[in-house]
Amino acid sequence: MKFFDELRSLDRNNIGGWSKSIKIFFTVLVFLIVVLLGWYLLVSDQQDSLTSLASKEDSLKQEFTQKQAKSVNLEALQQQLDEMQDMLRQLLRQLPSKTEMPELLVDISQTALASGLEIQVFDPGSEHPKDFYAEEPINLKMVGTYHQFGNFISGVASLPRVVILTMHDVSLSTQQPLGANGEPPPGGQLVLQGTVKTYRYLEDNETGSKPAKGKARGHK
Repeated sequence: MKFFDELRSLDRNNIGGWSKSIKIFFTVLVFLIVVLLGWYLLVSDQQDSLTSLASKEDSLKQEFTQKQAKSVNLEALQQQLDEMQDMLRQLLRQLPSKTEMPELLVDISQTALASGLEIQVFDPGSEHPKDFYAEEPINLKMVGTYHQFGNFISGVASLPRVVILTMHDVSLSTQQPLGANGEPPPGGQLVLQGTVKTYRYLEDNETGSKPAKGKARGHK
């Protein structure tokens, strides 16, 4: 064909002498090359951005799903938290109050005497406030039999208030030699000596906290 013959016989040093059809062809060809090159560079960059945005979209969808699940359960979880706070408040209210502590200490010592124990030392110390309760150490020394100590523990447990006694540096020894099996002899005297701690709850005006939403139960 004439057009292809002209292409083969083109004089590169005489572009002005090219036929009109050849000039149009090369003009269109250059235009297409420029368009395709620009499109490739532009689309390639857009594809990278699109891939990054797609990944971010997936991450945001997962985050949204997680937050949506939490928001759905938020009200129920808040209700459970309020119920647990009320329950804790009720349990704390079963501990002695500040005004009941002196009477409680008397009840503990009287329970020991009623159990047959000999109280050689019963010395309440200074109170130590904690987050929501206060502890009061008692330095004591008691002498009695195994069964008398058992009766004392049972008597303390039956007091009208919840009484918690924790042992600290307490030793239990015997005034008579132990038997062959390591147990004290029948009717043998035991000596309990050391420090125990008892606890009471702190009033709202002592902790600076707001009253609980639910009504607290005062006594057992």
